[in-house]
Amino acid sequence: MAVISYKCPNCDGELVFSPATQNFKCEYCMSTFSREELEAMKQDLAAEEPEAVAGQTGEQAKGPQSEPAGAQEEKPVDGGQAEPGREAESAPGASGSREGQAEQEEAVAYTCPSCGAQIVTDGTTAATFCYYCHNPVVLSGRLSGAYLPDKVIPFAIDKKQATQKFLDYVHSKKFIPRAFFRKQQIEKLSGVYFPYWVYACTMDGTMDAQGTNIRVWRSGETEYTETKYYQVEREGTVELSDLTKNALKEANQKLAEGVLPYDLAKMEEFHMGYLSGFLAQRRDVEREELAPEVSQEVKEYGRQLLRDTISGYSGVTVNSCNLKTAEESWSYVLLPVWTLTYKARNGKFYYYSMNGQTGKVYGELPVDYKKVGIVGGIVALLIWILFLIGGLLI
Repeated sequence: MAVISYKCPNCDGELVFSPATQNFKCEYCMSTFSREELEAMKQDLAAEEPEAVAGQTGEQAKGPQSEPAGAQEEKPVDGGQAEPGREAESAPGASGSREGQAEQEEAVAYTCPSCGAQIVTDGTTAATFCYYCHNPVVLSGRLSGAYLPDKVIPFAIDKKQATQKFLDYVHSKKFIPRAFFRKQQIEKLSGVYFPYWVYACTMDGTMDAQGTNIRVWRSGETEYTETKYYQVEREGTVELSDLTKNALKEANQKLAEGVLPYDLAKMEEFHMGYLSGFLAQRRDVEREELAPEVSQEVKEYGRQLLRDTISGYSGVTVNSCNLKTAEESWSYVLLPVWTLTYKARNGKFYYYSMNGQTGKVYGELPVDYKKVGIVGGIVALLIWILFLIGGLLI
């Protein structure tokens, strides 16, 4: 598996993706490059130095044509083989052949292209940082073959904006522990690309229902009720899209789905460069595992859509509804999330997440019960004083 580090063509510094400009930025010489510019420079370098490119060793080979100029690769320290006890990283087919794989895979170490230090990751990490030089690296082999994402939504909110939104959010809440938003805690705010499956389908549907209209009137002392029954039939094509499901087992389900929805119309074709400067996770939930749940969900949506076409009756009873999937598609996408984890004194973990595209916030915040007690005591004291004053005045 290759370790890729994106390098600046001007100073050889690390390139990271900038959400503010949607370009690649060098943190050293402050140069910025669009994806198209880097691709053009890479082609020029390949044309000018064909011998150098051909003579590169396996320890520092140029990335594939889809990678930006200056991308450097390193082989894992174990020579490209997983450590003993770890299954191969080859992607499964559509049949979901990972069923027998152990849920907790052993860590694998790779060499940082910048400082030579070892980078240790788990089985689902696809982009990370070197712990020593903080060089952003992408583990390209984790996102290849069937694991290669179809689409990605790049981060639109950078860390500075995310930090400010986080502070605005917690300051608007009462009884939050100070430790939750101290500097050391805020620095743990991380931008992560989480894996999701996006489903779309077209269904042919029929519905058989009974509609009723009730009319009530009075004549003298007598009340009359007239009920009319109607046979109602519906037939049509139901189209559903953008049904998004979490594709990472270790992710907190509520947090992963709490930041939804995203504007999926702004998805881009996947490119490794978007991961530079961020963390990224590879999916470990296959679509076959989600298919029963998704099938049930889309049928409920389809049934409701057909039901909503029936109007003009006092009541409607659905006798039967048949929906048959004509076409369906699954897309594997990476979506941006800013995350923060906080461990309270009682050992409980609290998770904060924010949609990296829209800024939508989701999470359970800790409560400082000492603050609650102090405020409660002050309120009780004020009430007691008011009672004393009231008693003296009486």
